Amino acid sequence: MPAFCLANTLLRTLGLPLLGCALVGGSAALFVWLVIRALRSADLEQDLEWRYDVNRINELRRHDWVYRGFYPLVQLLARLNRGVFTDSLPAIGREIQSAGLSRFWTPEEYLARLEVVALMLSPVFAWLGHQAMGPPGLIMALVLTGLTAWLLRRRLAANSRRRLTMIKRRMPFLLDLLTLLMEAGSTFLQALERAVQQFGDHPIGQEFGRVLSEIHMGKGRAQSLIGLRERLSDDEITAIVGSILQGEELGTPLAKIFRTQADVLRLKRTQRAETIAGEAGVRMLLPAVLIMAATVLIILGPFVLGFMYADILG
Repeated sequence: MPAFCLANTLLRTLGLPLLGCALVGGSAALFVWLVIRALRSADLEQDLEWRYDVNRINELRRHDWVYRGFYPLVQLLARLNRGVFTDSLPAIGREIQSAGLSRFWTPEEYLARLEVVALMLSPVFAWLGHQAMGPPGLIMALVLTGLTAWLLRRRLAANSRRRLTMIKRRMPFLLDLLTLLMEAGSTFLQALERAVQQFGDHPIGQEFGRVLSEIHMGKGRAQSLIGLRERLSDDEITAIVGSILQGEELGTPLAKIFRTQADVLRLKRTQRAETIAGEAGVRMLLPAVLIMAATVLIILGPFVLGFMYADILG
């Protein structure tokens, strides 16, 4: 009986601390294992049937630590995304391409990556919500997790638009350079190679560098340009590529086409600037009204307060 009481006392005094230490130790070991797994990039084995897909996975494992460390979870969420976001996946794929991300990403896997990042932040949201609101803060943590995933999705769209804007701003200069080089006697490939070297790491240099690489690997010029049009998915780029393809079919000199398209792009840029300048007055109307109201309050406020206090004191 005394031994049973002693064991019961030891269990009460040491059981909870030991359980807490075990949980903390297990969590630390799991964290260390995930870090080691994330830093290690071992290639998967492949067979002939799935060779390209395994190569794609291996490239993503090398370049993205989230994909490498949470590969099973990413694949699980990707399967869910195929069924839930079927209508949105083509738009996400176009945004991935136009944002300059790796071509190995599939839309559902990149969306799953964003969801994993949001889930990684959910413990922080849960702790902050519990500290601020108690148990109801867990619901707020779920809302913040979903909001984080949505903001990351919006960030992808914003990066796509920003990079596309950078490409369109530099496109007239690239077309002018191609025109000058081809009028000086260079072929299209020589002029394109010189232009790619000139623009370097700029997004337009990267995109046309990819076109040049595809041509060197044996892909047709028309197919490479069509690939550029599909990646960027923009009306102006589509018009330029369509004009080049039509000019090749009709035998029109490319230098003439490039010069014409450069002039058209400059005209469109001027029209966009005029449109933005015209909208600026409308957008400034609300801030102007608020500033005017604040000015009136600052000027008339002391007089109104003076009359009010004078009536009260009187």
